[in-house]
Amino acid sequence: MSLVYITRKTYIVACFNVNLTMALYKDIFKIKHNDLLPEKGKILISEPFLQDAYFQRSVVLLVEHNTQGSMGFVVNKKMDLWVNDFFEGLDNIPKIPIYIGGPVSSDRLFFIHSLGSIIPNSIQIDDNLYFDGNFESLKEYILSGKPVNEKVKFFLGYSGWIENQLHGEINQNSWLVSRPANLNLMLAEGETFWKHSVELIGGSYMTWINYPKDPTLN
Repeated sequence: MSLVYITRKTYIVACFNVNLTMALYKDIFKIKHNDLLPEKGKILISEPFLQDAYFQRSVVLLVEHNTQGSMGFVVNKKMDLWVNDFFEGLDNIPKIPIYIGGPVSSDRLFFIHSLGSIIPNSIQIDDNLYFDGNFESLKEYILSGKPVNEKVKFFLGYSGWIENQLHGEINQNSWLVSRPANLNLMLAEGETFWKHSVELIGGSYMTWINYPKDPTLN
């Protein structure tokens, strides 16, 4: 029993030390959130030292934000999975990639699109971007040979926050809030897109792109 106790205690101390180190690095590098408030259609840009596997160097599109909570999708982390492999009849069309949307309902497929009323029951995010809608209508659109690239983006899972949780994380300097102007979210991919999103904010945040992912390794 003593061995188990010591192992657990050592693990807890190690986790505490890692969290303390990351907090110190945030302070040293003056990682501070901006004053823009989150709302539907805006994006969240993760702070450079965030170590979460889903959210490290991520950009999240908010598709819902209200007093009850928030919902969004990580737009820049592509998986080695394709929509074509999960639905019949899509074998002969160009491969459509799937992205990691977040840790919630990771066995469900979601999508955003810019097709408007072509896809009934869609939820409008902004002037040119929509979430969800009738999947059979979307499948018909794809099978007709019309363009999918830059029009539709698929995700496994989503990112979710309960009431006040997102505001708490922002106050802890885990996220920058920004508008997606001049960003093509449909083509977002990899850390390069995270860096580009930071560059568009500019100012003191430009230093972020040069920070290591894990400062404890330097």
